[in-house]
Amino acid sequence: MRDAAVTEAAREAELEHGRRLFARPVVFVRGVARLDQLPEIELPEIAFTGRSNVGKSSLLNALVNRRKLARTSNTPGRTQELNFFRLADTVMLVDLPGYGYARAPRAKVEAWVRLLRAYLRGRPNLARTLVLIDARHGPKASDREMMDLLAEAAVPYALVLTKCDLLPPARLAARLAEMRALARERIGAVPEVFATSARTGAGMPELRAALARVAAESPAGGVRP
Repeated sequence: MRDAAVTEAAREAELEHGRRLFARPVVFVRGVARLDQLPEIELPEIAFTGRSNVGKSSLLNALVNRRKLARTSNTPGRTQELNFFRLADTVMLVDLPGYGYARAPRAKVEAWVRLLRAYLRGRPNLARTLVLIDARHGPKASDREMMDLLAEAAVPYALVLTKCDLLPPARLAARLAEMRALARERIGAVPEVFATSARTGAGMPELRAALARVAAESPAGGVRP
């Protein structure tokens, strides 16, 4: 009984720590289209990636309780740079260009891929990447390719389901089971899978707590394991 109380108290403390961190000031730093534009390495970085229109900007806005920090759009491929946001001089949040959108000009897509590969491989303070997947559709081939790229770059990542409010409970439970199985078989994936909704706020407290823990355990400029 006491152990359960201690565990619950620790969980509540983590949730509160996450809430406090993501309630602090957050500012846009810069958009990066070339490697020489990257900010100096000074804080742990957490990157957000996913297919175009998966809801990255909406998730970022919901995490920090801002409506317009990251621009949202119904037009796939709107995010065309690495966008850096500084959260309370504690951690940098990085919104990566969406992938899997075939209508973007080929030259533009190739430039994005080169920049992304270079960023992932050469950023020692990149503590975690979140791979966002639309709960309605599950992982696509392009998501698996991104996971391969992250494994190749030795970047630990977590799977995050978005738009979970659009699934009935039974389908969501099945999707979560599918994603947990995928995380177990993928190199570099952490075991915990997050089910979120930017619209309702579901899963946001748990995700904030997890990211606060990552930031606290990742000294700026530290070398990834």
